[in-house]
Amino acid sequence: MTKIELRSLDLEEMEALMREINEPPFRAKQLAQWIHQKGVESLGQIGNFSQNLKNKLGEYSKITVLKLVKKQVSRDGTEKFLFGLEDGNFLECVLMRYRGTKSKQRNTLCVSSQVGCAMGCGFCATGLSGFQRNLTAGEILSQVYTVNNYLKDDNEIIGNVVYMGMGEPMANFANVLKSIRLLNAPYGQNIGIRRITLSTCGIVPKIIELADMDLDLVLAVSLHAPTDNLRSQIMPINNKYPLKELKKACLYYNQKTGRRITFEYALIEGFNDAKQHAKELAHYLRRLFCHVNLIPVNPVVTEKYQRPDQKKIKEFLAVLTDGGIEVSIREERGTDILAACGQLRGKVVE
Repeated sequence: MTKIELRSLDLEEMEALMREINEPPFRAKQLAQWIHQKGVESLGQIGNFSQNLKNKLGEYSKITVLKLVKKQVSRDGTEKFLFGLEDGNFLECVLMRYRGTKSKQRNTLCVSSQVGCAMGCGFCATGLSGFQRNLTAGEILSQVYTVNNYLKDDNEIIGNVVYMGMGEPMANFANVLKSIRLLNAPYGQNIGIRRITLSTCGIVPKIIELADMDLDLVLAVSLHAPTDNLRSQIMPINNKYPLKELKKACLYYNQKTGRRITFEYALIEGFNDAKQHAKELAHYLRRLFCHVNLIPVNPVVTEKYQRPDQKKIKEFLAVLTDGGIEVSIREERGTDILAACGQLRGKVVE
C-alpha cells in the first residue's frame, strides 16, 4: 500500500483521512497545525495524539523528510541547501537573509518546483541535466519547513517565498498552487500572499488561469529579450508562446487583478544589452503595469554567456527609465556558491 504524504494534504483532505480511520474531525485541524505550522518531521513529535492514533496514522500515511546532503554559505551570507529525495533525486533551495532590519520577516527562501527543467533556456544551468519529474506539494513545502526548522536556533523564520528555484512552476501548476495555498493558510505558515512570488518563463494559458484565480501574489515573468528572434534563440518556450501572445496574457493579468507584473531580464553581453534592445523593450512594455528587474547574467557551467560591464548596464537602465519604465538592477547574491539566478543544478558538484 502506498502511504499518503501528509505534507501534501490540505485541511479538507486531512478531515477525510480522519473519517477513514474513524477519528473525530477536530483531529484534522490539530494534525494540520502539527504538519503545516510546526513542521514536525515524524508522527512521534505530535504531542497531543495518543500512541494508538499515531500508530493508526502511520499505517496509512507518512511525513516527507528531506535529507540534507550539502549546505554552502556564500561570502554575502546566502545559504544554499542540497537536499536528497526519497527516490534518489536531488533538489536545491536558497536562503537569503536580509540583515540590518528588526523584522524577522526579511528572510526569503527560493524554492524549487521540479527536479531539473524541460524549458531549455540557454543561460540556465538547471536544464543541463534535463527534466526528471515534478515535485509534489509536500516536497515543495518541505523545503520551507526544513529550512524553518534550521532557522529556529537563530529565533528566525522565513517571511517570503519565491518560486524561482529549479524547474518551471507553471509546468507543475496544481502542486505549486496547492503549496502556495498551504503556505498562506492560517493553520500553516500563514505567510501573506503578497510575500509569495511565482515565476514563469511565459506559459500563456497558465498566466490567464492564474489571473482568473485572483490570488494577489507577485507574478514574475522571465522575458530576457525584446524581440521574438532574440528570445527564441535562448528561450525555446517563445516558439510556442511568442511575445505578442505573452503580452496579451500579461495585459489580461493586469486588468483582471490590478497587480503589477515583474519582468526579469538577464543582460547578456553582445546579445540583448544594446541601447536599441532597451528601446525595443520599452516599446514592448508600453501599456503594461510592470517593473523590470535587470539581472546581469550569472556564469553557469557552459560559460557561453557573459555579463556586460557596469557602463553598459547603466546605459541600458537609463534608456528604460527615460522610456517611463520602472526598473531596478537585482542585487547579486550567492554567485560564488552557484546559488544565484539560473545557477541551480540539483546535483552534487565538487
